[in-house]
Amino acid sequence: MLDIAEELDRWCEQGRDFAVATVVAVDGSAPREPGAALAVDTEGTAVGSVSGGCVEGAVYDLCRDALTTGNILRERFGYSDEDAFAVGLTCGGAIDVLVTPVSAGRAPESGSQTIAAALAAVARDRRRPVALARIVRGPDDLLGGALLVRSDGNWTGSLGGDPALDRTAAAEARALLDAGRTATVGIGAEGSRCGEPVDLLVEARVPPPRMVVFGAIDFAAALVRVGKFLGHHVTVCDARPVFATARRFPEADEVVVDWPHRYLESQCFDSRTVLCVLTHDAKFDVPLLERALRLPVAYVGAMGSRRTHLERLERLREAGLGDHELARLRSPIGLDLGARTPEETAVSIAAEIVASRRGGSGLPLLGAHTPIHHDSPVAGPLGPVA
Repeated sequence: MLDIAEELDRWCEQGRDFAVATVVAVDGSAPREPGAALAVDTEGTAVGSVSGGCVEGAVYDLCRDALTTGNILRERFGYSDEDAFAVGLTCGGAIDVLVTPVSAGRAPESGSQTIAAALAAVARDRRRPVALARIVRGPDDLLGGALLVRSDGNWTGSLGGDPALDRTAAAEARALLDAGRTATVGIGAEGSRCGEPVDLLVEARVPPPRMVVFGAIDFAAALVRVGKFLGHHVTVCDARPVFATARRFPEADEVVVDWPHRYLESQCFDSRTVLCVLTHDAKFDVPLLERALRLPVAYVGAMGSRRTHLERLERLREAGLGDHELARLRSPIGLDLGARTPEETAVSIAAEIVASRRGGSGLPLLGAHTPIHHDSPVAGPLGPVA
């Protein structure tokens, strides 16, 4: 539910009760991932989505029921062979949805209070990582509790069971928060693996992943727009002040005038960062790539012809880079879409970034027999966090 935190935080501030339906498990092909949420207030206003449209009406009704009864509900929605137009996911998969009523008149240390605190933390400071942990399958008396876990390991709230359960849940939540992942994990009701098995949903919210575009050219302007659309914090860097201006890149989060390799050395990047080198000039991109390919970032791509790429590889080898480091370089940058314009090229680059992040092949889905949605081991750290 943290992906709709801003609106829900406003509801909490206005004293509006609501029920929130959260996807807690996915089986097979489904349009939304765990953490996706639909919320409905007492006046029937809805925000968010759990299925992209397939079962929204039925989930809306469940939220209304939860508001009336005050009960926590869990429902599974899947494909209906008998009637594809019946309530169900026509994409062939199944989702489990947990519906939780959240009361504006929440008591101290209640699940509602912890949920409200998590919503406020996300809505008011996106730079600070937080995770919300809730039991989504287990004993009835554990449904409804919540933990708000911060990156230093401290937490508030309670799951309502053995204190060891809170400690275990907080440790699991911190591990997922460090990885920037939302996921469901199995633990025991008495902590660790002890006691009755329970499923813990951890929704992690971390700052947006960074995209740094080196080279203030027209292709960069198009890539900035696509990068923002994908949810990145986008920086444009170029050593030429006449080109690197906020006026030329109004959608960038920041525009930096500096030598690319010097700017790179001044920053701290994580495993979700993508670096796009569009400088197309050896005096800029070779010193930059020499350093970038040694960093533990998610993606390093460089623009240029195949001839430029071969010459660049030779220069990088002379600078001391080995085959393992050079194999990380995506050059020529982007997927083969036949792109020509800056906008088409930006789509090509973005498609390669998404394919790298999600483990996709980059091939057409038509005629393929591979899954539409991939469970890539690299998907979590780079992917958007619900």
